Amino acid sequence: MSYQLSEKTLGDYLEHWAKVTPDKEYIVYSDRDLRFTWSQFNSRVDDMARGLVAIGVTKGTHVGLWAQNVPDWLTFLYACAKIGAVCITVNTNYKQNELEYLCKDSDMHTLCLTDGTWESNYVDMAYAMLPELRECERGHLKSKKFPKLKNVVYIGQEKYRGMYNTAEILLLGENTDDDEFMRLRKSVTCHDVVNMQYTSGTTGFPKGVMLTHYGIANDGFLTGEHMHFTQDDKLCVCVPLFHCFGVVLATMNCLTHGCTEVLVERFDPLVTLASVHKERCTALYGVPTMFIAELNHPMFDMFDLTCLRTGIMAGSLCPIELMRKVEDKMHLRVTSVYGLTESSPGMSQTRIDDPDEVRYTTVGRDYEFVDVKVLDPETNLEVPVGTQGEMCCKGFNVMKGYYKNPQATAETIDSNGYLHSGDLGVKDENGNYRITGRIKDMIIRGGENIYPREIEEFLYHLEGVRDVQVAGVPSKKYGEEVGAFIILDDGAQLTVDDVREYCRGRIARYKIPKYVFFVKEYPLTGSGKIQKFKLRELSLKLCAEQGIEVI
Repeated sequence: MSYQLSEKTLGDYLEHWAKVTPDKEYIVYSDRDLRFTWSQFNSRVDDMARGLVAIGVTKGTHVGLWAQNVPDWLTFLYACAKIGAVCITVNTNYKQNELEYLCKDSDMHTLCLTDGTWESNYVDMAYAMLPELRECERGHLKSKKFPKLKNVVYIGQEKYRGMYNTAEILLLGENTDDDEFMRLRKSVTCHDVVNMQYTSGTTGFPKGVMLTHYGIANDGFLTGEHMHFTQDDKLCVCVPLFHCFGVVLATMNCLTHGCTEVLVERFDPLVTLASVHKERCTALYGVPTMFIAELNHPMFDMFDLTCLRTGIMAGSLCPIELMRKVEDKMHLRVTSVYGLTESSPGMSQTRIDDPDEVRYTTVGRDYEFVDVKVLDPETNLEVPVGTQGEMCCKGFNVMKGYYKNPQATAETIDSNGYLHSGDLGVKDENGNYRITGRIKDMIIRGGENIYPREIEEFLYHLEGVRDVQVAGVPSKKYGEEVGAFIILDDGAQLTVDDVREYCRGRIARYKIPKYVFFVKEYPLTGSGKIQKFKLRELSLKLCAEQGIEVI
C-alpha cells in the first residue's frame, strides 16, 4: 500500500474529526462511564488552550504534565498543541530530586499535576519544591530556585493555595478573547516541537527529547496502518500516556484514524479486562507484564474478549510463548513495535498480516519513509545480513534533538543523520529485524560476549517460569557472571539446581547462570521497562542476604 506523510498538526487532526464525525465517541473511561465526542472534546481543548494563554502560556512555552491517565491529560496535551506550547510529559514515578531536575533542566513555565500516586503526593512535592506557593496568589509565583516557573495548575476540582485548578483554567478560557488564541493557532506548523519527553535516565541524567507534530503524528498513523486501523476501531489504552507507547503508538494512532480511545487511568488487569468487555474494544496494548497480569487474573474467564482483533506488545522482551497464549486466549493478532523515544518511537514493526513466525520472533521491518540500518558500532559501516550490529535509523521520526544538549545530540545522531539506538540487532534475508540485546546490557564474562536475550528466551521454555530477566553480576574472577532473575508461575516450585540442570548440555557452559534468584517483581521505569542496571545492584543485595559469596 502506498502512503504519504501528512503535514497536519495535532490541532488540525482534532478539528478535522470534530467536523467530520462530531457525535462519534473519542475519549471513553468505561469504569466511570465518562465519554467525550470529538466535538465535545475539541471544544474543551479550545477552552483549555485559551485559559492557558490567559495565564501567560504562548508559543514555545514549556508546560509540564505530571499525571497518570486522568480524563484531562489529553485535554492539556492538545491545548498545548493548538497554541504551539511544548507539553513536557513527566514520569509519574518521579521523586523529589527527579522532579526538581526536570523542572530546572526543561525551563518549565507551568506545571500541571494531580494528587499523585499511593507512594508519592505530587501536591506536597510541589510545595516542597516551591515553598513560595503557600504565600502567593495564583499566577504570581516568584521562585528563587526556579525563576522561570510561573504557574502550578492542579488537575481536578480541589483548590490549593497558590495553584489554579482545572475549572478555573477552563473558566478563564471561556471568558478570554479569541484573538490571541487564533493568532497562536495559525502560527503552529507540523515541524514545531509539541512534546518533550525525558529519557528514563537508566544511565546518567535524563535528557529532554524534542518531538514534533510531524514525527509523532506520522509515526502513530503508520503504526495504525500496520494493524489495519479504521474509524470503527476502539483501542483500550492501559499503558501510561507520559511515555511514547501511550501518547504516540496509542493516542496518535487514534487521532489520525478517527477511532475511539478507551482509557484506563492506572493499570489494573481487572479494569482493563472489564473495559475491553464492556466497550467491545477491538485492540489492546501492553508491555509483557501487563498481558501476564491479565491472563493470570482469577476473573479472566468471566470476560468476553472475542471483540479483540489486534494490539501491540512492546516495551521489553516479548516472550514467544506469551505471545502465543495472548493470541489463543485473548483472540487478537499481536504486533510488535521496536524503537525508542528518540525515534518517536517506532522505527520497525511487524504487520498484522505477517506470518506467526515473523510476528513471534522479530520486530518486523522498517516503517515507511524510515531507513533502518544495522551498523558496526566500531566502524559505523552497515554490516551484512545476518550479522549483529547496532540498530540505527534515519527519517521523519528522528527527534529534533536533546533540549539544550547539542553534545549529546551529536553523540546520538551521527554526521549522516542516523540515530543510534544503543541496541544490538540482526537483519534477516526478508528485511525483518531481531533485537539481540543492549550494547550496555551485554555481559562480558572472561572475554566471552553473552547476550541476555538469548538466555532469557531459552529459560522461558522451562516449565514454571512466568518471567525471566538476565543481567550481569559482578565477578572478581571473570569481570561478570550470568545472573537469572526468575518470577515463577503461581504454585510453581523450582530450585537453583533445577534451573542449572535444565541448561546443562543445552546451552554453552559459560552461558549457564551462575546465580539464580527467585523474585516477585522487577525494578521498572515508569513506562514499564525493566531496569537491567538495577538488577545488577539487586544481585549483590540478594547475595549478601542469602550468604552467597560473590567471586
